Parts: sequence; structure tokens; C-alpha cells
Amino acid sequence: MTNEVKYHVRLSESMLEGARYAVLPGDPGRVEKTARNIDPNARFLAQNREYTSWLATLNGERILVCSTGIGGPSVSIALEELAALGLKYFYRIGTTGVIQPDIDLPCLIITTGAVRLDGASTHYAPIEYPAVADLELTNSLVDAARELNLPYRTGITASSDTFYPGQERYDTYTGYVPKRFQGTMQEWQKLHVLNYEMESATLLTIINTFGLQAAMVASAIVSRVKEETPDDHVLRLAEEQLATLIKHALELHINRNTRPA
Repeated sequence: MTNEVKYHVRLSESMLEGARYAVLPGDPGRVEKTARNIDPNARFLAQNREYTSWLATLNGERILVCSTGIGGPSVSIALEELAALGLKYFYRIGTTGVIQPDIDLPCLIITTGAVRLDGASTHYAPIEYPAVADLELTNSLVDAARELNLPYRTGITASSDTFYPGQERYDTYTGYVPKRFQGTMQEWQKLHVLNYEMESATLLTIINTFGLQAAMVASAIVSRVKEETPDDHVLRLAEEQLATLIKHALELHINRNTRPA
């Protein structure tokens, strides 16, 4: 292990103590809560820009919880530096807006593949390259949801670089959405896309090009077919479900992939 500190995440191999698992929320404000839910004795590691990190321990494995900020470019920086530090398994957690009318809130959306509406992923692979989740890690999320009796759906996510025009929101400063995005929400609905978010395309594309493993789960906090603003009660419940799910998914995967003696 080396003490060389990566420029953006401000972490080194020695600080991570052999961690192979990374849990990646977007919001730095959710890092401590997520880490302490995994391990009440989790400890702070570093903070720089959008990257806040804590280290937890679960069933003998070190778990890094590191925020990535919003969107693909900041995610790509975190993935480059964390992979170089030896992380192998990446679980992205976040919140999302669903676009299918039959999804009740809150609901866990486990992404199996992403529509690449981002730009960062195209710097790693051509647009024809699929953004797909790792089957092993995805199965751990699905199994955890089933065992915990939590509501969930699996399917395709539309992953947009922008929160407003790319997700066809008209409640903006200009009220205008460029023609290339007008009508796209209806199109994704007809193509059975479940939700919008902003990181999965970058995450899944990059990690696949690295030959590593990644999965994505988000708590649905708003239904875009009904409203644009989340209800505070739904938001709290969604975050609780997400925290419960990710801890159990980690436990399942660790138990199935115990290091050889």
C-alpha cells in the first residue's frame, strides 16, 4: 500500500486499508449517515470539493462511502481515482424521479441498463457501447430487496447530463426545452424506461471499460407523471429504505465472495 494521495478524492491506498467496496451517494451530506448505518463506528477520511469520504467495516470488509457530486463528469473523476486505489465493487445509490404511472412511491429502482444521455461516458466508449449493470452486484440488490420485503422495480434508466432540459422539465427560467428533448419523456415511457437520474450511464459505462463491477439503485421520491416536487414524508421513507437495502446487499455480496483463507 502507498501513501500517495489522489488529487481530487484526497485518499491513498493506505487510508483505505484494503477496501474493495465503494458505496457512492451523490450528496456529500448523505455520506456520514450512510457510513454509520453500515457501521456505527465508521470514521471520517477526507473532504475535498464534492468528494466526502468515510470508511466503514462490515463482516470484516472495509467499505468506502464516497460522495461523487451531481452528474457524469464528477462521477468519472471519482471512478478513475478510486479504481486506481484498488476499489473493485461499486454501488451507486441516489434518488430519482419515475416516469411510469404504475410505480408507487417510494420505490427502489434497480437499474439494469442506462440510456446514455450523458457526455462523460462517450469519452470512454462510443455511444454504441452499452451501459449495463453487473449481474452479480445487481442480484445482491434484488435479493436484498426481496428478503427485506421492500418495494422495488428493475429495468432501464434514462441517465441525463442535465436536470432540466435533458429530463424535459419546463419549469425553468426560460420555460423552453430544445427540440431534441421535446417529447422525449413520452418516448422513454413507451420504451418502458422507468426513471430519470444523472449518473448511471457514466458509472456503468466506465466501470465496464475498466473490467470492474458496478450496480445502481435509486429511491424514487417523485412521480414525474403527477408532480415535480417530492413530499418530505416520502423522501424520508425512501432514504430509510435505501440505507437498509444497501447494507443488506453488501452483506449478501460479502458473504458470497469471502476472501480465500
